[in-house]
Amino acid sequence: MAKSKAKTSTTKAKTGKKPAYRAAKSPVATIGGSHLVIVESPTKAKKLQQYLGSGYVVIASVGHIRDLPPKNEKGVKQQVPGVDIENLTFEPTYVVDPEKKPLVAQIRKLAAAASDIWFATDLDREGEAIAWHLAELVNVDPTTAKRVVFNAITKQAVLEGFANPRPIDMDRVNAQQARRILDRIVGYPVSQVLWKKVGGGLSAGRVQSVATRIVVERDREIRAHVPDEKWNVCVRLTDAIAKATGMSESWNAFMSKLDERGKGATQKDQAAWLDSNGGFETDLIEIKGKKFDLSCTKDAPRDLSKGAVDAATAVGLQHVSADRTANLAGKGPAAFNVKVTGTLDPKARYKVTSVEGKREMSRPYPPFKTSTLQRAGGSLGLTADRTMRLAQQLYEAGWITYMRTDSLNLAPESIEAARGYLRTNFGAQYVPASPRYYENKTEGAQEAHEAIRPTDPSRDPSAAMRDLPEDQAKVYGLIWRCFMACQTADAEFERTTILFQRSDQDTGAVLRASGRVLVFDGFLRVNPRSADDAQLPKLKDGDTLAPFSIDAKQSFSSPPSRYTESSLIKFMEEEGIGRPSTYASIVRTIVDRNYVERRGTSLESTSLGEKVTDFLVKWFNDIIEIGYTREMEKELDDVAQRKMEWHEMLRDFWKKLAADLEQAIKADHVKAKMDPAPYVCPKCGSQTGYRFGKNGQFLSCVSYPDCVYAAPVDREGRPLLPERVNICSPENNQPMVMRTGRFGRFITSDLPPKPPKAKKKKKTKKQLAQEVASGVVAVAEPVEKKQFIINVDLKGKIKLPSVPPLLTDLNCPKCLTRKLNLRLGKRGPWLGCSGFPKCRGREAMGKLDETMQKTLEVALANHEAVNPRPAIFTMDDVPVKDGDNVVEFILPGGVQLLAIHPDSQVPTPIAKAG
Repeated sequence: MAKSKAKTSTTKAKTGKKPAYRAAKSPVATIGGSHLVIVESPTKAKKLQQYLGSGYVVIASVGHIRDLPPKNEKGVKQQVPGVDIENLTFEPTYVVDPEKKPLVAQIRKLAAAASDIWFATDLDREGEAIAWHLAELVNVDPTTAKRVVFNAITKQAVLEGFANPRPIDMDRVNAQQARRILDRIVGYPVSQVLWKKVGGGLSAGRVQSVATRIVVERDREIRAHVPDEKWNVCVRLTDAIAKATGMSESWNAFMSKLDERGKGATQKDQAAWLDSNGGFETDLIEIKGKKFDLSCTKDAPRDLSKGAVDAATAVGLQHVSADRTANLAGKGPAAFNVKVTGTLDPKARYKVTSVEGKREMSRPYPPFKTSTLQRAGGSLGLTADRTMRLAQQLYEAGWITYMRTDSLNLAPESIEAARGYLRTNFGAQYVPASPRYYENKTEGAQEAHEAIRPTDPSRDPSAAMRDLPEDQAKVYGLIWRCFMACQTADAEFERTTILFQRSDQDTGAVLRASGRVLVFDGFLRVNPRSADDAQLPKLKDGDTLAPFSIDAKQSFSSPPSRYTESSLIKFMEEEGIGRPSTYASIVRTIVDRNYVERRGTSLESTSLGEKVTDFLVKWFNDIIEIGYTREMEKELDDVAQRKMEWHEMLRDFWKKLAADLEQAIKADHVKAKMDPAPYVCPKCGSQTGYRFGKNGQFLSCVSYPDCVYAAPVDREGRPLLPERVNICSPENNQPMVMRTGRFGRFITSDLPPKPPKAKKKKKTKKQLAQEVASGVVAVAEPVEKKQFIINVDLKGKIKLPSVPPLLTDLNCPKCLTRKLNLRLGKRGPWLGCSGFPKCRGREAMGKLDETMQKTLEVALANHEAVNPRPAIFTMDDVPVKDGDNVVEFILPGGVQLLAIHPDSQVPTPIAKAG
């Protein structure tokens, strides 16, 4: 196949940063006659050098070595830098990363002296493209290049790969080029429109904008949800009839207890209590021969109070009443809350009318592929991005097979190794009669690779905990257990279903209880998870039982759940959006761009994300539509399989996008619009409206700039007003206020705004030179003291300020340019990069010599003595502790913000500000 016509620019790019890569001492003098092997990872290079021996020189490109330029060169005017859109050829012009030019020179010298060159980059499209870029730089024809691939970095796999080289696959390279250019011709022009019409610094992307849209539409679906109403009647029974009364009292006392967070018993706690006290739960399923179904829909709401009272009476409550109260925040049937109360009938009895049991089998999950591994990482508290970085490290260290794959295939030898391990360590009963094979149900999955698995199943998680860093060992344990479980026998359960009918009265109430007991653990022995349901006592037909607790509860249908990182990845995979290897970076990008924010494990769209999505949907709906994005992925696959010519595909796409761009540029600026708000300005009494700023939507007075009142708002548009709290400010001895910022709630001193700083006139180079020549020494200005802040976590708990860190003279082992901070944590002193969060480098105290450790510990103790943790008190001089509930400190009263009633137009108080 002919070479691509892509150009390589050698123009020097000016950067103010120090090179991130420093070329090692070149072994050119000793390479003559040797084989040169180029990989992308330094860790991988070390492994290959170990396996290949002294006849080979292995060097790493440290990822991509050239790419499309971030901006146009001087004198070049292109709508998309590095891509010829103007002539509709879409030919790319690549530039070498300025920081890697010393490395490129080193690779070229090595290539010139080597007997032959091998390209051993990763086996996916990205790796194929890196191999092609490297071949271009060292003038090797892709059709005659020695391209080596292997699924695992083990000696056997590496040597087999080198024994069977192939040419560089230009079809896969072109598919990668097409994807890169496609993303570029969406990202640059559409982002420029966003800058002009929504806000500076915003970005759009072919897949990231679709992912944001998915989250935004789910959030709106949640807000628009109107629930249906349904009633459930739970009856707790015991076969110890004489103890029923005492159990009732104990159960009520147990349920009334609250923990330190003000929360009651969890479902797990309740199940444990029932199991230890010989009780179990049943549900009402029938009354007088008719199925119990007390419910109504959102379209036909009705009062179900009488039905609830009748049902509670039928199962065993006396003196039953229903208290119906209005719920102003509820919609549809949820506009009224109903609480049913009554006393337990001590004579109520139930007889067993049916006991059925059946055996159930449970199969293990398939082995991991990229998307499922990313989702499973959440069980370890890891983001998808972090999970993939750890998996990359495990792959490069030779512990697992290649981790960017959407295949569920397994090598026959790996299956046999797993079955042998299971037979030796667990017994023959854990090995199924025949090996298990799995089929991928994802449309468009590439089956050429293997699933993610350990390279050596005999290295179990205990070996990983001994030989690997903690986080790597956790991810390896996840992969090992999933792989071994997928070749283990089914788990077996005994499911029991029991029916009960009320026997003391002819009410026709029928209850049902079901439980499942593990009989044979099977794959759960390897990959444990919660296996048992409720434990039921041994009962037979005719046995009599007594209720000790009855609950008739109103419930409402829930809106769809917010997306988590795991469920978003699952949805994108099912819809064919993006590739598995890109999911982690997509989620990271939309969070970093503040289009989506993490709330615990959930992903929630921001007002900025909604505004950007609304603009893109209005003007580029055909481009960021899920079906169209899925079709683009299919076309990219067709390019890789030589079913479509990539330039033609790009031309078709650009015609559609160019038409949308022409229309979008005529749109009004989003910030120019003000939507009316139903609130009165508390400063001047004028109407307020919603504006859009750099941090999203906010409430503003329509009289701006004459009146400068503004307030942040929540997702429903309600103003987030500062509340006075009963905490004394150490800055002015006044009550502090709670505010809401970009990162959540915080408590701060109520200080007047600082006057704007006078702009200092910059000194010219000539003035600075004169000062130096005359011996003038600049005096450092005092560091401005920051306003005192107390953070509040998501649970409403106070997080008091900690002692400031001690800056040491130790360099960060990760970025090498910053010093390490020393802090005292729960587990003792620890060292972290002073550049956090830009750099997350850490150093273990245990790696330092004893003298240094003791020196640092003494220095830290002196530092904490000089800088004690501030003591915080309430206005009544009561000490405030970490973890205190902030609600306890809210002061009553304050300024009201008035809402205009839609009917009377009369201002009505809706909120208070302390």
